[in-house]
Amino acid sequence: MLKRWLSGLLALTLFTIVLAGCTSSDSSETGGGGDKVAVTIWHNWTGQDAKAVAMRQIIEDFRAAHPDIEVVDEGLPTDGLKTRLRTVAAANEMPDLFVMWPDAMTKEFVKGDLLQPINAELDAKPEWKNNFIPGALDGYTVDGNIYSVPMNLAPSSFIYYNEALFKEHNVKVPETWAELEQAISVFHEKGIIPMALGNKTNWVAQSTIFSTLADRVTGTDWFLKAVAQDGASFTDPVFLDALNKMQELGNMKAFQDGFNSIDETQMMQLYFQGKTAMVMNGGWALANLVNNAPENVLNNTHITILPPVEGGQGEPRTTSGVVGTGLGVSKKLNGAQKEAAMQLFYALAGPDGQKATLDSSTLVSYKIDLDKTKAHPLFVELYDLMQEVKITPVYDSKLGSATVEVINNGLQELLMGGKAEDIAGRIQAAQANAVSQ
Repeated sequence: MLKRWLSGLLALTLFTIVLAGCTSSDSSETGGGGDKVAVTIWHNWTGQDAKAVAMRQIIEDFRAAHPDIEVVDEGLPTDGLKTRLRTVAAANEMPDLFVMWPDAMTKEFVKGDLLQPINAELDAKPEWKNNFIPGALDGYTVDGNIYSVPMNLAPSSFIYYNEALFKEHNVKVPETWAELEQAISVFHEKGIIPMALGNKTNWVAQSTIFSTLADRVTGTDWFLKAVAQDGASFTDPVFLDALNKMQELGNMKAFQDGFNSIDETQMMQLYFQGKTAMVMNGGWALANLVNNAPENVLNNTHITILPPVEGGQGEPRTTSGVVGTGLGVSKKLNGAQKEAAMQLFYALAGPDGQKATLDSSTLVSYKIDLDKTKAHPLFVELYDLMQEVKITPVYDSKLGSATVEVINNGLQELLMGGKAEDIAGRIQAAQANAVSQ
């Protein structure tokens, strides 16, 4: 679920020092004699995409404007951040503020008594609270309490395609499943990767491809019933159909060899190098494209959605996704430290932070008009597409964390020839166990 997610060695170097920021629940005295209020924040704004750069700049500006507050920030690639948060959650040693995901993660942290609600802060600023798009706060609301606000909008599943390669090889941009199969076949014959995939960090196939593909087959209602284990099971024939459809993509050589051994960053490099005609990725990939793609690739890049699956139960004009990551506030915070943390929260997630996000070619769950004269044309294309595309649930935002691990590993196995029935059985067992606890 979920965000500009990068993998790399950075995580290894940070893990050894990251605990230093875990336990500051009191004001800390820093060199020079005066008391400073210390606030720790963990985030995944580690890359050179425009969104990450913009968020780091807000933190720097906040430091300059608040010399009495010491901001101790730790940047971790998304996979490392999620792992680390679950580790410190088990020990009840959360950082003061931390990037977290809506729905399943938020509910787990609330259940663990690790978060405090921000209702009072939102109610004190109605012009902030009332400007979110409809439903934006739902994934952060548990039993009537609001625990965060989305800092972006994260549709997770688009086809970014290189129009120059389609024209050169006389291939139609696919609007039907048959046209997608035809495109895959032609590009494979020409020695061009039809669709690059980097599934080493195994959320990628699930978040950017399968969540949308499965919805095309099963429809959203079936999925939500299966999540709740209420009248639907992951061993149902319709879900097996979805797994088989995913496996067909692998069998027809849609993806390059070795797709389970490279990550999302390397996947995008294949696209930047013009070695692949298409890549499926979330809305977050656009900030990376705009910042880092060579001009000849960027100027030929356009965006579409996965075609409908013939006979499927889902709506055709959709993409999986979530309203976006938010900041969790540690239950332990109080007094001057909580006040300082909420000031930083507002700087990052308030109206100015939302505008900085939109200006960084990243969609937001907040009502701001895009200045199309200043925005990159590709971002305008994405923004306009989102006005007519509905968001359906991304799998890892709704399923329990143990089930997510089972399905992510299962999709790796499926694409290497694993049996759909076996994988479906494991997913069903994990979710039944999650719901029963």
